[in-house]
Amino acid sequence: MRRLLLGLLLPLLLAACGAAEPKWAPDADVARVRYHHNGPPSITLFTVISNRTGSGAHAGLMINGSQRVLFDPAGTWWSPSIPERNDVHYGITPRVLSYYIDYHTRETYHTVMQTVEVSPEVAEMAIRAVEAHGAAPKAYCTKSITQVLRTLPGFESIKETFYPKKAMREFSQIPGVVEHTVYDDDEDDNSGLLKEQQKNRY
Repeated sequence: MRRLLLGLLLPLLLAACGAAEPKWAPDADVARVRYHHNGPPSITLFTVISNRTGSGAHAGLMINGSQRVLFDPAGTWWSPSIPERNDVHYGITPRVLSYYIDYHTRETYHTVMQTVEVSPEVAEMAIRAVEAHGAAPKAYCTKSITQVLRTLPGFESIKETFYPKKAMREFSQIPGVVEHTVYDDDEDDNSGLLKEQQKNRY
């Protein structure tokens, strides 16, 4: 019954979400922050889960290839120091990544990180795919991510979905996935973290 109600309500919720908000950082800004992580080429799925209801609240995708980028469709996280092009954030250093995780993980939510190593070619395909995707409308975070993933070799089993936990379960079936869960007891109001980022650019 619950699934039926969700299925009936979802189109109404999505219709009220509004249009996508395109952003396009200048070439110079993107080049300035370019960052390559020394780890192997990989794809990481972030799933933010409510500690109160157990439901999925948001999803993001990090790709480490010739550079490390973060695809955060319909997300609310941002940094004044990190250039963005249509939901793709560039310059994802360890410090930037820690801010992203901390922003989403608090007393009311925990974050599941699932990482799988891929070939350099697949990593580059993933970067090109998220760059070509375009800005996502509100509530289309998981839909956008699964649309991208299913186009990549080795991820064809991923089905398009609006539900973060469904995508997380399917991603867990990809061979070689390593999973890590992050908890934090920060207060639910995370607006202070964005203000801190504005003061301490990195």
